Amino acid sequence: MAVTYRKLSDLPLVVPVFPLDGVLLLPGGQLPLNIFEPRYLNMLDDAMSGERIIGMIQTRPRTPGQDADPQRPPLAPVGCAGRVTSFAETSDGRYLITLTGVCRFRAGDELPVRTPYRQVRADFAPYEPDLREDTPGGTRTAADIDRLLSALRRYLDHRGLAIDWGDAESAPSDALINSLAMALPFDPMEKQALLEAETIFERKATLTALLEIDAAAGDDDEPHSIQ
Repeated sequence: MAVTYRKLSDLPLVVPVFPLDGVLLLPGGQLPLNIFEPRYLNMLDDAMSGERIIGMIQTRPRTPGQDADPQRPPLAPVGCAGRVTSFAETSDGRYLITLTGVCRFRAGDELPVRTPYRQVRADFAPYEPDLREDTPGGTRTAADIDRLLSALRRYLDHRGLAIDWGDAESAPSDALINSLAMALPFDPMEKQALLEAETIFERKATLTALLEIDAAAGDDDEPHSIQ
């Protein structure tokens, strides 16, 4: 049965978190995951028997004097809650799931739980607009999209990557921006910047800038000719 989250009270106050650097989930996006670590298998078991909500989050560098436990690195300030919308178990005990992004959250206090996985108090209030499908994201102009696609072509050429250009050019701009932000191999800090962009308009600007910076670095690696 489909579940719709329309207001903050629909969301849990505490979420289990899956810290995974370099992986980004955005509201409305779909993230496939292959779960095999025992603690996260346990997390999935508990989630599937409850609200099916998991918080995807990255870690951040430690500050001097912080606990050096490698199993509990400091968490990034913002993550994204997703609902398990597809679930399968393999013959060797792994879980293959799909998380569909629901809403971003600010990670509050971490609970002193006995579960092998971590849980935090989640403040969804700053990102309540994520729950509204009609949230304005800024005005789409042909110039904006042309600039994004031009930067994307140069980025993919530099990285030796390829995409289906027919799909990219016909996709709604919001879906294109979010799918690129999730799929392209940006570093963790860049992924976090894309996650924390307040609106889709700001995410588009951040994404375009990241693509252009990378493409410019690629240009510097190649000899230039003067016509």
